[in-house]
Amino acid sequence: MSLISAGFPSGTPDELEMYLRWLAFLRGAVLRKATGVDEQQARWRPDGKLLPLIGIVNHLTGVERRWIDREMLGRPADKPADEYEPGPELTIGAAIAAYEQRADETDDAVRRIGDLRTPSRYGDQTDLRFVLIHLINETARHAGHADAVRELLDGTVGE
Repeated sequence: MSLISAGFPSGTPDELEMYLRWLAFLRGAVLRKATGVDEQQARWRPDGKLLPLIGIVNHLTGVERRWIDREMLGRPADKPADEYEPGPELTIGAAIAAYEQRADETDDAVRRIGDLRTPSRYGDQTDLRFVLIHLINETARHAGHADAVRELLDGTVGE
């Protein structure tokens, strides 16, 4: 299923799957706001404030990479300096494709890890459950952020 068409999550007694369903729904909310804009619109910031849509998508891709690859899997994953405002070499289409690919990689890794009590490398007694709740929170915050940017950009409102 495409993230952009991910509907409101249905219930399940499987806690891990519940988190992944909510994360998919929120990713879709972000992508519904980032889709259908041109390159200039993707980089627009109201009065130089907030993040541009391309920055939101790029940042969320990086957040998932860092929390899953680095904190859960122990792989290198640093935060690039231009994560919030990527250069012109990154198009909105490429940013969206990277986010969708990252979503698949995150979901696959989470399912492979399987146990929500698996500790992360972050410390502070964090585990996979903490990481997933953090990703849901971060994605929800930026979905609202994308809503505001898109409405200010061209009046688009709604899910």
